[in-house]
Amino acid sequence: MNYPVWVVPYIGSGWVIGIIAIYHTLISQFAVGGGLYLVMAERKALALGREDLLEKVKLHSRFFLILTGVFGAVSGVGIWFAIGLVNPETTSTLIHNFVFGWAMEWVFFIIELSAAAVYYYTWERIPRELHVKVGWLYAIASVCTLVIINGILTFMLTPGESWLAVAGTGNEASRFWQAFFNPTYFPSLFLRVLVCISLAGVWALVSYSRIDGYAEPKVKAELIVWSSQWLIPSFVLMPVFFIWYLFSIPEESRGLLQLGISTIGSGAFTQVTRIALVMVMTTATIVGVVFFFTRKSPQDFSLGHGTAVLMLALIATGTAEYAREMLRKPYSIGQHMYSNGVRRKDVPKMNEQGYLTQSIWTRRADARDTVHVVLAKGEAMFRGQCLSCHTMNGYRAMRKYLAGRDNVSIAMIVGTLHEYRAESPYRAYMPQLAGKPDEVAALVDYLDYKVNGTTSHIAQLMQTHEADKVAELK
Repeated sequence: MNYPVWVVPYIGSGWVIGIIAIYHTLISQFAVGGGLYLVMAERKALALGREDLLEKVKLHSRFFLILTGVFGAVSGVGIWFAIGLVNPETTSTLIHNFVFGWAMEWVFFIIELSAAAVYYYTWERIPRELHVKVGWLYAIASVCTLVIINGILTFMLTPGESWLAVAGTGNEASRFWQAFFNPTYFPSLFLRVLVCISLAGVWALVSYSRIDGYAEPKVKAELIVWSSQWLIPSFVLMPVFFIWYLFSIPEESRGLLQLGISTIGSGAFTQVTRIALVMVMTTATIVGVVFFFTRKSPQDFSLGHGTAVLMLALIATGTAEYAREMLRKPYSIGQHMYSNGVRRKDVPKMNEQGYLTQSIWTRRADARDTVHVVLAKGEAMFRGQCLSCHTMNGYRAMRKYLAGRDNVSIAMIVGTLHEYRAESPYRAYMPQLAGKPDEVAALVDYLDYKVNGTTSHIAQLMQTHEADKVAELK
């Protein structure tokens, strides 16, 4: 409650994380798969005694080092900065619960960065056998970072019953391994490994597409064809691991996807279903485009072709990450913390004692000016409980959703969120609204004011209150 709220107009603070995360994921997963790619490509060239292939692998390692060591590392820091601003409560929980996990991840990350630099700068400077070993050191370290990060990311969707049993007691760290190896850990890990392998091939296609196909047709054709084969494991195995993943996620999350699929004929898609379909279609398009161009005329595979495939991979990666986020709604940590940072177990207490009781971020207003007092209270409620997912005018705009509704109609919607009954349709993707009746009423009046530009309801309440006071005096 006592963290300031980061207001990002139009796109909302959540999309700041999303944009950085999609960009970072496309590079960081290449950092894992690309390490395996480089050392295996080097071994292949050495086994064939092909110095021409070895020279191209060396150039690709330079491309790899710059992309992952600079852009990947910087965007990783950007994610930490963004999540700390957008949802500090969730970030704090992840840090405190997985402090030793993060420590291990950083050790492997330092090894990874160091090995990548040594690998590139020691080409032809150390024995080739030793150089290959440096490549394997990098590959193993990068896989270890994936193994650790995957446990923390999947914890956010399925923390597991063992961890939830001690959540909020101060003993959460005692369930470190149960939380780490949570129900979706292994299916998610295998899916991510497949994605890493695929992205290694995709980025290699971009890198090798710059080879002059007229001057070096044989080299380019061999490297393009070999790189395209890195997409085969995903094409064959991803459906299997995806089904495993679906059966591991919470039933209510799986229900959103199943509902959308079962009602496709009537056009009643859920948002999760739309995203999943885009992901599937984009992945299939990547496979089709890559194999059509690489098998037909690999030496003519241009930078434009490689960039097009990369853009499709960006869409597939983005939709996959977005779908993962949507499956977790309305929580940032499943069954424990809502997406607005409110812990589920704290809602009854807040309903009784007030959401704003301990807040120091409520805008000051003259106590004699009842209208401004109510609006200040409503604004604090909106910022604290709504702004993490909504904006007033842009993404998920409140003005759009509430257009044409008066105070009474808005109060019905807000009241539904506050009551949070089992049959409420909002439970699937929106947190429960916490607060005392006067705080909930203030939020209604604030939304009414922002959407309709009127404070008539507040004025009416003031008149009624004054009339009651006069009646009591008489």
